[in-house]
Amino acid sequence: MREISCRLLVIGAGPGGYVCAIRAGQLGVDTVVVDPLPPGGTCLNMGCIPSKALIHAADEFHRIASLSKAPEMGISASGAQVDLGATVAWKDGIVERLNNGVSTLLRKANVRLIAGEATLRDGKTALVETPEGPVLIRAEAVVIATGSAPVELPALPFGGRVMSSTEALALREVPKTLAVVGGGYIGLELGTAFAKLGSEVTVLEAGPRILPQYDAELTRPVSQRLLALGVKVMTGARAGGLSDQGALRVAVTDAAIEIAAEKILVTVGRRPRSREAGIEGLRLAMSGPYLAVDGQCRTSMRGVFAIGDVTGEPMLAHRAMAQGEMVAEIVAGHRRDWDHRAIPAVCFTDPEIVSVGLSPDEAQAAGHEVVTGLFPFAANGRAMTAGREDGFIRVTARKDSEEILGIQAVGAGISELAAGFALALEMGARLGDLIGTIHAHPTRGEALHEACLKALGRALHI
Repeated sequence: MREISCRLLVIGAGPGGYVCAIRAGQLGVDTVVVDPLPPGGTCLNMGCIPSKALIHAADEFHRIASLSKAPEMGISASGAQVDLGATVAWKDGIVERLNNGVSTLLRKANVRLIAGEATLRDGKTALVETPEGPVLIRAEAVVIATGSAPVELPALPFGGRVMSSTEALALREVPKTLAVVGGGYIGLELGTAFAKLGSEVTVLEAGPRILPQYDAELTRPVSQRLLALGVKVMTGARAGGLSDQGALRVAVTDAAIEIAAEKILVTVGRRPRSREAGIEGLRLAMSGPYLAVDGQCRTSMRGVFAIGDVTGEPMLAHRAMAQGEMVAEIVAGHRRDWDHRAIPAVCFTDPEIVSVGLSPDEAQAAGHEVVTGLFPFAANGRAMTAGREDGFIRVTARKDSEEILGIQAVGAGISELAAGFALALEMGARLGDLIGTIHAHPTRGEALHEACLKALGRALHI
């Protein structure tokens, strides 16, 4: 058996793991990272990147198909067709390029990447099964970055017609009918994309409304867009198993119905991979199903850190990246602590949703007396000229100090403003700071300026 010694062992080469490894390597820490998948983890290989590629392709096809039915802006088109197999091949090419890019960055940082399944024997040793045979790795410090996996419903196990997002992103043909079980961001992102590609989509949400992590004001434009796209949304609907005829059983209020669906996409959440890779044998302190960590991502075992989805909500790639960078610097001897004020959350539906910090209701529940300002894109010149006026930007601030507590927005392409929203909160900006910042015209960002003015009763363009 081959044996390797290193200062830092990272289990998992997802966004958190590979960033941790690269930063550690940059700081001169002898680092090994292990993962059975190509570097990038779920996010790059079967999640964030592939889904955004499919969403973009669906948008392009839908735009052309719509113009063939009803010309707009003096533009007409005809003959729109989609070859989903070719689209998936294009998507796979992007993934491969990014895989190669991460591998190159790891080599540049002198990080050793081992492809294989790791099993922790203790807090300093792991056995890795590789195609070339087992490898024993001994390390001074270990970072657990094993991520998460789709939740499987007992009545609808994955396989055949029942898919997780992974299988949905690898389809070679557009299903005629698609049932999406779960009205969260993954289900609605993919459900919307397939509706634009021509599927007849039905979304089943057990709760009273879709996207329950966002307030109703934010999700209303998304609901309206789903209706315009012909997506049928059923709330208070619980999916069961398949009937003898293959239809999907659904319980709605006191009734039971059946839905015919060529494919069934189950997106009811993700579970942390906190028991895989021998983690359970370490007997680490838990916080529910997650590994408990402190402000430096240290677990209850000395020398063992955990980052990313395995440590709890929010399960976001950029949170994992920030944690990974921090841990690498701690291992290298730097003084670091998790002191971020806000983590942006983005939902890539149509229109997109961005939330940073507190919503008005959350701010009031926290005991703040607040002022809010909302500016609609229907009054924004850039939105009008782009043909997408749905949505708005909303700002919430303390009434006494005017410190900004939260910024939310919904609109086409609004995800690109997420970093600016987060920066405002990290800098402790007040309404006057954003009002005093000149925003370029004509841009959607002007709506942020106007929303701040509106919060103080000084809106200029509404």
